[in-house]
Amino acid sequence: MNLDLNAFLNKLEESNIAYSLKKVRDEGIMIAIRVPGERWEVEFMNDGTVEIEKFISDGDYYDYKELETLFREFSD
Repeated sequence: MNLDLNAFLNKLEESNIAYSLKKVRDEGIMIAIRVPGERWEVEFMNDGTVEIEKFISDGDYYDYKELETLFREFSD
């Protein structure tokens, strides 16, 4: 099923869902969507396909000490 990018953006606006446009790959345009507890990345590809990746919060909150984990596990 091919979705129309402009129609999708219009539906987001009609639904009052905030989004931003990004270009992270040569072959697609990404719509970054944030809703409570989730972040969606919807990419419209040149070949007409749509790829969706969802990042869902575990609901936990951490204090500043968790930043040590960030740097320990993800620094080069």
